Amino acid sequence: MIATGQKLPQSTLSELTKDGMVNHDVAELFANKKVVLFAVPGAFTPTCSESHLPGFVVLADEFKAKGVDIIACVSVNDAFVMKAWGAAQNASELMMLADGDASFTRALGLEMDTAGFGGVRSQRYAMVIDNGVISTLNVEAPKSFEVSKAEVILAGL
Repeated sequence: MIATGQKLPQSTLSELTKDGMVNHDVAELFANKKVVLFAVPGAFTPTCSESHLPGFVVLADEFKAKGVDIIACVSVNDAFVMKAWGAAQNASELMMLADGDASFTRALGLEMDTAGFGGVRSQRYAMVIDNGVISTLNVEAPKSFEVSKAEVILAGL
């Protein structure tokens, strides 16, 4: 599993924008930026939709006030689902990034097999990235939602 002090692995994440599909090189996207990246097991799922994503939406201005350039949500879903979920959650201040084949999640070592639920998905986590290097990494224990909450990450900035 990736750890604080390490650079993010080479990878690509997708985003459906108003101009169409964009495939972001992770290193380029996060270069020279302070980023809060949080991952959820699945778009439109209960904890993710009721608590995790909404916390970052509500506190987006406070993150920006603390120097965060990008707040991004990533999930092992396709870009179409991530765009629809972001729209349904009024997440216009966030980047809704898709890891459709779980390659980014696997490269981080943060995958989990949910079997019948959806197969390989991401563990729930939040990280702070400074110029491509992880400065904070909070990974949730299975079926927990404590350390990756927006409030916890904001308090640590």
